[in-house]
Amino acid sequence: MEGSCFSQRILFVTLLLAIAASLVESQGTRVGFYSTTCPRAESIVKSTVQSHFRSDSTVAPGLLRMHFHDCFVQGCDASILLDGPNTEKTAPPNLLLRGYEVIDDAKTQIEAACPGVVSCADILALAARDSVVLTSGASWAVPTGRRDGTVSLASDAANLPGFLDSVDVQKQKFAAKGLNTQDLVALVGGHTIGTTACQFFRYRLYNFTTTGNGADTSIDAAFVSQLQALCPQNGDGSRRIGLDTGSANRFDNSFFANLRDGRGILESDQRLWTDASTRTLVQRFLGIRGLLGLTFNVEFGRSMVKMSNIEVKTGTVGEIRKVCSKVN
Repeated sequence: MEGSCFSQRILFVTLLLAIAASLVESQGTRVGFYSTTCPRAESIVKSTVQSHFRSDSTVAPGLLRMHFHDCFVQGCDASILLDGPNTEKTAPPNLLLRGYEVIDDAKTQIEAACPGVVSCADILALAARDSVVLTSGASWAVPTGRRDGTVSLASDAANLPGFLDSVDVQKQKFAAKGLNTQDLVALVGGHTIGTTACQFFRYRLYNFTTTGNGADTSIDAAFVSQLQALCPQNGDGSRRIGLDTGSANRFDNSFFANLRDGRGILESDQRLWTDASTRTLVQRFLGIRGLLGLTFNVEFGRSMVKMSNIEVKTGTVGEIRKVCSKVN
C-alpha cells in the first residue's frame, strides 16, 4: 500500500513538472523539439546515461553539476564541453567535473541516427535530468531546441558560485541569471547527490576559530570529530566525502535536514541555514509545521527548467556541433 501511494505521488509530481515545463516556451526552447527531426534523441540519451551509471554511479552527480556549470557561463550552450587551452573546462572550478565521456557517447549515437540535428547543449540538459531520475528523483519534461556556442573562456568561469560565497553573494550570482532565492535553495539542494574533496572544506575543521575545538561553530560538535577523522589536517586533500551525509547516492530532501542539524559540508551550503533569509526556505523544503511546505522534487524540476533556459542560443545563433568537444 505504501509503495502504491509513493508511486502515485511520484506520478503526480511528474505530471506537475510536465505541465510546468510545457509552459516554458521562452527563448525558443520547447518540450519535444526533436519529436519529428530526431524522435529517438531523448531515449538515446536516457539509455546512454543508464549504461554509464550502471558501471559508475558517480556520473549522475557529475552530469548534474556539469549542466549547472555550463548554464552559469555563457548560458546553456555546451561551452563547458569544448577542449583547448584556456577553455572553461580548464578553469579551477571545473577541473573536477566528470561525465564528459557520457555526453560524447550519446552524441556519437545520435549523430549516427540524426546527423547535424541535436545539439550538445540539449544532450547535456537531458542527461542532467536523467541523472536525477536514476538516483530516485522525480522526472521533468526538458524543453529543448538549444544550439551550441562557439566560445569557451576559462576567465568567464570566475563568477561561478563558490564554496566560500556568502548567501548575499550567492543571491547576487543567481539573480544575475534570472533566478530567485527559492531557485537558489532548490538548486543547491542538488548537492543531495555526489561528493566533494577534503580540500574544499577542511579549513572549517582546524584553526577556524580560537575557541572550543577550533572548528567552524556552525558545524555540529559531534560531526566535527567525524569529519576530522575523514579529513586529517595534513591528509589527502583529494579524498572525496559525500555532500549529503547518510544519503549521498539518493536524490531526496535529507540534504536540508543535514543543514538544519549542522552537518552541511560546504560552508556556502551550511550558510543557507545560518542565514535567516534562506533558512525559512530550507524549513519549507523540510515541511516544518506552521510553514507553507515546498515539495523538493517539484521545485527542483521547476528551477532546473528555469536554469536550463539561461541565455540559450536558438534559431540561427550558434551551431549544432558534430563533435561536442570542438566547434565545427
